[in-house]
Amino acid sequence: MQQPFSSSDDSSLDFAALLEQSFEELDEVKRGDILTGTILALDNHGVIVDVGLKRDGVVPRSDLDAVDDPDHYKIGQEVTVMVVKTEDYDGNLVVSIQQALASKDWDEAIKFMDSGDLYPGKVVAANKGGLIVPFGELRGFVPASHVLDLPRGLGDDDRAQFLSKLVGRRVDLKIIEVNPERRRLVLSQREAERDARDTAKERLLSRLNVGDVVKGTVSSLREFGAFIDLGGADGLVHISELAWRRVRHPGEILSVGQEVETYVLQLDRDERRIGLSLKRLQPNPWEEIEKNYSIGQTVEGTVSRVVSFGAFVELDNGIEALLHVSQMGDPAPQAPEELVRPGERITAKIVSLEPDRQRMGLTFKPFVEGEELSETPEEELDTAKVN
Repeated sequence: MQQPFSSSDDSSLDFAALLEQSFEELDEVKRGDILTGTILALDNHGVIVDVGLKRDGVVPRSDLDAVDDPDHYKIGQEVTVMVVKTEDYDGNLVVSIQQALASKDWDEAIKFMDSGDLYPGKVVAANKGGLIVPFGELRGFVPASHVLDLPRGLGDDDRAQFLSKLVGRRVDLKIIEVNPERRRLVLSQREAERDARDTAKERLLSRLNVGDVVKGTVSSLREFGAFIDLGGADGLVHISELAWRRVRHPGEILSVGQEVETYVLQLDRDERRIGLSLKRLQPNPWEEIEKNYSIGQTVEGTVSRVVSFGAFVELDNGIEALLHVSQMGDPAPQAPEELVRPGERITAKIVSLEPDRQRMGLTFKPFVEGEELSETPEEELDTAKVN
């Protein structure tokens, strides 16, 4: 005869069912899962969160304190958590608010990097290696090599001192590396500055036209010319466009920080280059040359340079005339240096005048009507202009 089940048998079955149910629950979630729940309790020990499972999630107090604003959380509030342990020694489902927030921040950082958008960050710490900038719950790092205007060749102490001055400042940054597995978030101030200037240059190029007159500030001087900041983008004034007279170095006319008006001479939108001129906004002395000078007239000037085929003489109005070696005497000297030297003040007669080609020829010899200056090869004159 079959015996009825005892109460002890019922207890065994209930325990087995509960145990099986417990394992089923553990299988429902795994480490790293993101869950949404409601805060049931909050005290000095941590937070209890109803995550829709048979067991509530437990947030350790240390995790809540790691969040930027722990006082923001209240009972009844909906919150997102990440599963840290499916079961601890006490059988609790351990979850993390901080890691859930960080997970969202990693995703957000990836979006910033993919889009190329700039991130406005605040420097909270610095060391000799670089800057620390929060990104939500994450800590981003700006290597010293990516910090704008950091002087080269600094020692560790000087570099750390320079970087410490940036603490508390807000700076635009570009995210250049996101690696959640290695917890690496790297940002660059230099890349952000480069992108900002490129964008500004695109906008500037789209609205500029050849012939426009624009204001700017001298940003740097080079042997070959001056760079002018037109408002986030630089244009170049070549040394030959600084003045109608010969300029040996841009520093003779301009200084860094000086505000100037410039003429837009060239635009290359494909190469994103802007060519500027100062002399095009000044009276062209060659346009008035025939009113003030004539062939056979005696003029005074200063020898500006001596070349193999003669000497260039700067007249009082700034233009340069050529005293060819063949016009220095009869017979001509073996080398121009025998008769003239740079800086020497001389008197000569005009023997040729070509305003349309911006050329004037001088002679030391007695002027003879109809006599022409010996022809100088174009390549020699071009070389002389450059040098």
